[in-house]
Amino acid sequence: MKKLLFAFALLLLFGITCKAQTNYKFALGLGVDTALEEATFVGATAKYFFTSNHVGQADLGFEDNATIITALYSYHKQISGASGLRWYAGAGPSIILVDGFDNVFALRPHLGLDFKINGVPFVANFDWRPSIVLSDGFDNEVGAFGFGLQFAFK
Repeated sequence: MKKLLFAFALLLLFGITCKAQTNYKFALGLGVDTALEEATFVGATAKYFFTSNHVGQADLGFEDNATIITALYSYHKQISGASGLRWYAGAGPSIILVDGFDNVFALRPHLGLDFKINGVPFVANFDWRPSIVLSDGFDNEVGAFGFGLQFAFK
């Protein structure tokens, strides 16, 4: 996790010197989700802008003997004076399919940053997304994070 945070910090520092923009409609790429303690899911992530502020995101992640499916809604807002950088907040459900156990249902509020550099077709995002577990067998997880690197389409 420390390496992931370090990589994100470097990306932001590099981006400060670059002219950036956020005008893309759809992004598809790789996502990392630390949904539960000691579980890191890696897989596909997609983001779609219904309007300039209202966004839907779908994640499909895999780990040993488990799969997570997450659907998120978020409100995005440009950060004044930081071209290409947006904050976002929202929520959505997750279902974790665990081999040999009952499925885990969770509500996933999230708060994060989305960054797009002008002339580069990639988007990076990082968010805090705690898990509020609605089913038995697992505890809530406050220290959960998501990271995505996506290819942007207009």
